[in-house]
Amino acid sequence: MKTHFISLAVAAVTAAGAAQAQDQVVDTSNVNQELIQTDESYSIATVVKVDGIAWFDRMRDGVQQFGEDTGHDTWMVGPSSADAAAQVQLVENLIAQGVDAIAIVPFSVEAVEPVLQKARDRGIVVISHEASNIQNVDYDIEAFDNLAYGAKLMDELAAQMGESGQYVATVGSLTSKSQNEWIDGAIARQEEAYPDMEMVTERLETYDDANTDYTKLKEALTAHPDIAGIVGGPMPTSAGAGRLIAESGLQGQLHFAGTGLPSVAGEYIANGDIEYIQFWDPAVAGYAMNMLAVAALEGRDDQIGAGLNLGLEGYEDLQEAGEDRQNVLYGAGWVGVTSENMDQYNF
Repeated sequence: MKTHFISLAVAAVTAAGAAQAQDQVVDTSNVNQELIQTDESYSIATVVKVDGIAWFDRMRDGVQQFGEDTGHDTWMVGPSSADAAAQVQLVENLIAQGVDAIAIVPFSVEAVEPVLQKARDRGIVVISHEASNIQNVDYDIEAFDNLAYGAKLMDELAAQMGESGQYVATVGSLTSKSQNEWIDGAIARQEEAYPDMEMVTERLETYDDANTDYTKLKEALTAHPDIAGIVGGPMPTSAGAGRLIAESGLQGQLHFAGTGLPSVAGEYIANGDIEYIQFWDPAVAGYAMNMLAVAALEGRDDQIGAGLNLGLEGYEDLQEAGEDRQNVLYGAGWVGVTSENMDQYNF
């Protein structure tokens, strides 16, 4: 449903870039204006795993800012709980509406593949995130190399545990590709560098829900009382693990390193319940997906590849995942947070 509008999107972004950085959710002062220059107004919907949690609230901010900066019609939707079928239905609805592009963070890659193929068959551009094995997209953009992200989590957890002891790992879904790659990277790092550590359960599937994280971690601890570490894939695990450690009085005995946000895990870090979280800014990821959507709609595929600079923090030098996956791009966008630097982040 593209429509013409008088001012170029690039002009709007230039104006936004001139604004004070502190007034912006996403710093666009160096954004790649050439990539998204257009005299069209596109409708771009971002579909997330689950609506109403802090992670995707933050992503919505980036999606909305992109629309405000550029004049495109951008919005975000997601199911009320992590449900693959519900996410598929949202995509079906967007196809029926005739949107120009869909940006998606799949709960289950396998579940959305058929409906994304349908979208592309209708001429809809599809951009994904946290889905490095997906097939039916124009481009997938990752914030970083997933295995390296997981390896760093394991290094942090191992340091807390004295490089020995039992641990467990969580994922939102056993079919959430990126989260499972993080855990793959963590396990590989443990097996390579920390032979005195042992993963004692299968991956705990927690459906991106802090209460489920808490319950499943408590059950695992009951079955394996010697567990000393938790490596968390989904963001809500930071809250579930923090609550469990606080309520059980296990500070200094049960350790955590995983994805989290200061707004969610900050109280547990401040209280010493957990020591380390790792994350990237979902707002920047949402903005980046929408940038690629416009670039693809404008036919700028020759610019999208290794070395592309989006002009967004962490996405200045995108790399391709491999010769056979040139449409999978990743940046270097993660940060690690402890009590010492937590106050630098307001989300």
